[in-house]
Amino acid sequence: MSDDLSGIWDGSYIQPGVGMITFTATLAEINGALGGSVTEPCMMPGCPLSTHNASIAGHRSGSAVSFVKHYEPPGYGYDSVTYEGTVNAEATEIDGRWHLPGHSGSFLMIRSSKPAQAVTTEQRAKIPSR
Repeated sequence: MSDDLSGIWDGSYIQPGVGMITFTATLAEINGALGGSVTEPCMMPGCPLSTHNASIAGHRSGSAVSFVKHYEPPGYGYDSVTYEGTVNAEATEIDGRWHLPGHSGSFLMIRSSKPAQAVTTEQRAKIPSR
């Protein structure tokens, strides 16, 4: 598998008692190391934040993908979540499970057709201003 996982991913996970939560992840893969960020809505009752931001740190080895999502700032029932999954042969889907102490559920990430923000910014820099 030569395709790396860098890019924008549309994802969802199932949280017991809440249901499906959607998120957008921006991943960067360098030599199997994964980093990136996630944005998702706060779905917990009484949450004072409308949107949660999180960072991702992990790795990929062949089709196995694992990472930890660290919410920034932590709190409101959100701190760190471990994800373990499998990327398909085309590197367009990652399917697996998330884990918290005493809780777990499924997740799915699909590579977005939207360009990554860094690429968009780089392309704008190449356009001459008039």
